[in-house]
Amino acid sequence: MPVRGRAPNAYADPALEEPGAFPDLHLLLLHSRFIKRPCSFGNFMVARVQSVKIGEETMQTGEEKIRWAEQYMPVLGMIRERFIQEQPLEGMVIGMALHVEAKTAVLTRTLAAGGAEVHITGCNPLSTQDDVADALRASGIHCFAKRACSHDEYYAAIDQVLDARPSITIDDGMDLIHHLHTGRREILPSVIGGCEETTTGIHRLKAMEAEGKLLFPVIAVNDTPMKHFFDNVHGTGESALTAIMATTNILIAGKRIVVAGYGYCGRGLATKARSLGARVIVTEVDPRRALQAHFDGFEVMAMHEAAPIGEVFVTTTGNIGVLPAEDFSLMRDGAILCNAGHFNVEIDVDWLEANADAIRRRDGIDSYAFGDRTIHLLAEGRLVNLATPKGMGHPIEVMDLSFAVQALSTEYMAQHGSDLAPGVHNVPRAIDEQIARMKLESLGCSIDTLTREQAEYISSWDVGT
Repeated sequence: MPVRGRAPNAYADPALEEPGAFPDLHLLLLHSRFIKRPCSFGNFMVARVQSVKIGEETMQTGEEKIRWAEQYMPVLGMIRERFIQEQPLEGMVIGMALHVEAKTAVLTRTLAAGGAEVHITGCNPLSTQDDVADALRASGIHCFAKRACSHDEYYAAIDQVLDARPSITIDDGMDLIHHLHTGRREILPSVIGGCEETTTGIHRLKAMEAEGKLLFPVIAVNDTPMKHFFDNVHGTGESALTAIMATTNILIAGKRIVVAGYGYCGRGLATKARSLGARVIVTEVDPRRALQAHFDGFEVMAMHEAAPIGEVFVTTTGNIGVLPAEDFSLMRDGAILCNAGHFNVEIDVDWLEANADAIRRRDGIDSYAFGDRTIHLLAEGRLVNLATPKGMGHPIEVMDLSFAVQALSTEYMAQHGSDLAPGVHNVPRAIDEQIARMKLESLGCSIDTLTREQAEYISSWDVGT
């Protein structure tokens, strides 16, 4: 049976294996295999996306990026093979707002391989890779993302995703779900549930839930061990530092790097910066995390104490005003500021724009001169590991795990979402453990198993001294 929104088996379709097979998007969307929705919606979709030009060269470049990523995503590959056979997402319309780059494309195609009709846009105005977006469109995915979009264009693309009336949402930061609840409430009856990728999005969802305003179940992908043990710690740490070094070409060894926040992301960044020879200072508002940073061997101090001595400042909190205007005047001339948390609110960029003379030094670096000093801001205060021209996001192997959680959580939501109450739900432990076992299998690693006696002992209360 043909699958809505893609070829009957996109991975086995020779036409889709040839770069440039569908150089014109409007021809692709008009092809009978790809329009399975009612005629009125099909006409709307064609009208909306006909203006998108797919460049054959950029599409080929994007396709090569996706194929490179696939080589290092064995867990998602195993899931895709099962999805092709079982079609667990048949009939589902999935609306996504994620960073549109090669690793996300592998997830998107995995969901499509499972029978879903997929509509995707970006979750950050600067993180989309246009060549990957072109490759997705050419393979039958409804992709509305583009790099360097305006605020209005950003939300217009979110509206286009919601126009598809998704049954399941997948979010990174909760912009899609927020807009669904505040501006597109007529779509709510079609939604079974959603999945949220990141810490900031979970904070927003839990605030909605506490106020009784979250109207469908959402799985907290971010909070499960197979996500935050690897994505937040290793992914953020490596990718943020890689982007900083590639964008600035500075040496990390010997630098005083100030890491704001010591959650999973801050911990990973601080540890990896130290491994490169940096002298790391941690700032925190949570006394427990501050003490943990101290026992882990880092200097701990308040931001106003760190401001005069730091050379590179990286925020990892997901909160607002972490680097406020009053700290800028304390910083040394030439200090570098960047954000590895989420939205561009952690650094007071508005103050810099209003009160300092801005100079674009090179792609991804804006210098702000005020008084007797100049400070340098990377990626306009947005995610440094994705929004800089050199930013490629988390390492592929890390996202293999995170997106495997997304894929199986989406399957779980399709099967059980109608039985879940509105609110934030944990990833089922069985899914988390299954992904760990699949990854170990792909690495050729074996582990021990509890004996029957051990299992009984560990689950019994009637044992003691």
